[in-house]
Amino acid sequence: MPIITKSEDVKAFCEELSKHEYITIDTEFLREKTYYPKLCLVQLSTPDKYAKAIDPLADGINLEPLFELLANKNVLKIFHSGRQDLEIFYNLTGKVVEPFFDTQIAAMVCGYGDSVGYENIVRQVTGEQVDKSSQFTNWSLRPLSDKQITYALGDVTHLCDVYISLKAELEKRGRVNWVAQEERILTNPATYANDPYKAWERIKIRSPKPKSLAILRELAAWREVTAQKRDIPKPWIIRDDALSDMANQAPRDKNQLAKIRNISKEMAEGRTGKQMLEVIAKALNAPKDSWPEPKKKEPMPSSAMAVADILKMLLKIQSAEHDVAAKIIASAADIEAIAVNDEADVPALKGWRREVFGAEAIAVKHGKLAIGLKDGKITKFDIGEF
Repeated sequence: MPIITKSEDVKAFCEELSKHEYITIDTEFLREKTYYPKLCLVQLSTPDKYAKAIDPLADGINLEPLFELLANKNVLKIFHSGRQDLEIFYNLTGKVVEPFFDTQIAAMVCGYGDSVGYENIVRQVTGEQVDKSSQFTNWSLRPLSDKQITYALGDVTHLCDVYISLKAELEKRGRVNWVAQEERILTNPATYANDPYKAWERIKIRSPKPKSLAILRELAAWREVTAQKRDIPKPWIIRDDALSDMANQAPRDKNQLAKIRNISKEMAEGRTGKQMLEVIAKALNAPKDSWPEPKKKEPMPSSAMAVADILKMLLKIQSAEHDVAAKIIASAADIEAIAVNDEADVPALKGWRREVFGAEAIAVKHGKLAIGLKDGKITKFDIGEF
């Protein structure tokens, strides 16, 4: 059967997979009603497209052989856009999947566009059309239909062809190390760590001040921990805008709390309201020198703004010349930082990005390289050509 529901079959299939140099892997999961993704299906295939799916929801199933396979350093695991898959397995095992290869990263490096989707890359590489009609199905419901299983397995069988094609292209262009550099962050356990006391940094707040940020930090951490313990989405506890309003208004009692937008009287007078007031009091009683300082973005000098505009044109030239997605070479923030500082600590000035863009960006800044029109096209010129 293409779907495995028994522990002994998981073990047997993983033993077969472990004999190969590489395997392809994908998952189906749900996250709408939980904090942590709920793993519903794991699809795997050998290089010759012998594919099966493991059902993590089957009663009493033991996934340990799968986890051992994911940690097997002799087997390369192929994902497409694997960030969430890798996070799921890290949460389940406490270990990163090693080694792995992400075909989306490889496709961007090879010029297939920004964040190229699976359906798109399969069509470009193999000429085949992926049936995505089951993409938004509820994968937690059982039994799964033949159509659902066929769709799920297609995500790993097509991936074999995509990997072979991209691997050959990377080797031909000498860019294997480029992909390795990009994947390095995904092999770092810190990537998947979720520090509750950094959650506030992802919440927008009007006119931030140290006091309001201190409150926001404690409230966001409380919400994060509560959501983790109850395994529910954070907005189900309280929304971001309500946290921001509380941080700015610093309510001291349930009456003041009830005046906050999106906080009902019942919530303010109940257990949740009591907890939030305690958290706010904790923030206000903390030493003021421990309160976060608002981050102030210094306005760019007008001269640097002009340089940034030129560097954006250079980025387009380099993206086309090297056939690499501009998005992966340099971000807008990278360009602005380089325009101000030759030694900016940004990805565009490191590794393969410096070879493709960063070094020439510095050359443009210092007048060693110019950008102009030649035969109606934007082109680079060595200054000595003038």
